[in-house]
Amino acid sequence: MDRLKGKVAVITGGAGGIGRAAGALFAEEGADVLLVDLDAEALQDAVQSSGSNRVSYHVADVTSADDNLAMIATCEERYGGVDVLLANAGIEGDVAPLVDYDEERFDQVMAVNVKGVFLGLKAAIPAISRRGGGSIVITSSVAGVKGTPGISAYGTSKHATIGLMRAAALECAPMHIRVNTVNPSPVETLMMRRLEAGIGGDDADATKERLAASLPFKRYAEPEEIARVMLFLASDESSWVTGSVQMVDGGHTT
Repeated sequence: MDRLKGKVAVITGGAGGIGRAAGALFAEEGADVLLVDLDAEALQDAVQSSGSNRVSYHVADVTSADDNLAMIATCEERYGGVDVLLANAGIEGDVAPLVDYDEERFDQVMAVNVKGVFLGLKAAIPAISRRGGGSIVITSSVAGVKGTPGISAYGTSKHATIGLMRAAALECAPMHIRVNTVNPSPVETLMMRRLEAGIGGDDADATKERLAASLPFKRYAEPEEIARVMLFLASDESSWVTGSVQMVDGGHTT
């Protein structure tokens, strides 16, 4: 307990499964937490479900530079500063062959998953530096380290976040800011429900069974299992960890 005591964390994608789990866990470990997402109603539900008065929310679009600056300013006004950014917002895009993939949809995935992280870093780094350092954790994916047919936009975006992380880790080291990615395999979230439907259509349940059977532990991860690794990277326990790609995949890429 209290591994984040005295720290302030901003979590984008805060209304999603992993964001919710991370928000609740970070607050349980002593942090003040600002959950950020586009859906105000879902954010309100995430704050309530956290069971903590340390968690609040802010509505923002991560693809907007102004919104990213506003979320950091809100966090500084509300909690006095920012120590941790969990750049977790992301969308899966379509399931389609590359030659059939819609160009506008590709651009949308890149805007949220890559530009959103880039803008979040630009907004958060000065604020974290003002606190004397801290941690930035970026949600990537197993699709960021291996080829995955049918989700070319998503895979491309998650490869890109690793490159962005590595550049940021080197630039931010003199400011005592650590930057790492967390790369989950399938997780029990709504994103996976949509992907299962995209892959299997009416046989989404059978698709889930097939995907789970391909994993060493024969199941998906729970959001809390991903959040615990994020907690480690956000805390001072990982003081010598930066520039790393943390595979949280149950052995999927082994």
